[in-house]
Amino acid sequence: MRIDTQPKRLAQRRWRWVTRRFPDHRPYRLAVGCPPGFTLLELLVVMVIIGLLAGLVAPRYFEQIGKSNTNVAKAQVDSLSKALDAYRLDVGAYPTTEERLDALVTRPQNAPRWNGPYLQKRVPLDPWDRPYQYRSPGEHGDYDLMSFGKDGQPGGTGENSDITSW
Repeated sequence: MRIDTQPKRLAQRRWRWVTRRFPDHRPYRLAVGCPPGFTLLELLVVMVIIGLLAGLVAPRYFEQIGKSNTNVAKAQVDSLSKALDAYRLDVGAYPTTEERLDALVTRPQNAPRWNGPYLQKRVPLDPWDRPYQYRSPGEHGDYDLMSFGKDGQPGGTGENSDITSW
């Protein structure tokens, strides 16, 4: 048995075999002698279907990413609040606004009973790569800890809403 190495000749032999074995299965392309492949119409239909699926799936995907960033920010604010409470138990007061959240990682000058670090790593940035806002004393409690959301501006709704410790 001889093996053809030329792809075109192989394809022609294969289609001759198929049309001999199944004479009723002769697409128009084969009857005319055109090589097998997809028509422009078939390609366009597939592209339209893929476009419709992408149009339905993409908005939901990006919505979930926004929700997950908000959930990460809430978890980080909660974790930082617990670290601030541990700092207060050791030192007797929350870090000042000037000391910022860095007092949870490095010893401040005026904290002789500091028993930290209170965070395993450096102070995290919010999911939108901005530092958390910290004020002590705060307007809503002993301290205010917040992220301004995706837009970085106070207020907003959805992904742009503020994530706070109060």
